[in-house]
Amino acid sequence: MRGFKEKTFKDRLSEAQTARQALLERFRSRPAEDDPDVLRRRREREEIARAREVREEERKIRKEAEAKLRAEQEAIEKAEREAREKREAIERVIREAADAAERKKQRDAKYAARKARQAGGKR
Repeated sequence: MRGFKEKTFKDRLSEAQTARQALLERFRSRPAEDDPDVLRRRREREEIARAREVREEERKIRKEAEAKLRAEQEAIEKAEREAREKREAIERVIREAADAAERKKQRDAKYAARKARQAGGKR
């Protein structure tokens, strides 16, 4: 590696000083707080922040309304489901009672027929 020159302590100090000077110049070249461009950018950022807050508030209100609507729909569906289950239970009881009455009627008819056969056979 020809041409490689190791930096001395003095070189490192001067580079650090140069870097500090450049940083100081960059800081000094910043526009003042009352500069029109700075004020315009600040107003734009504030408007954006206000618009964001309004959107967030609207989103929050919309979510609350959706949650309320969902809760109402779930309550309606639950009431309908319970009513349907009660109606089905009542219909089942009625159907079972009708089936039991039909079975009793058939059984009674069968017994009556047997009694009639027995009575007719003894004569």
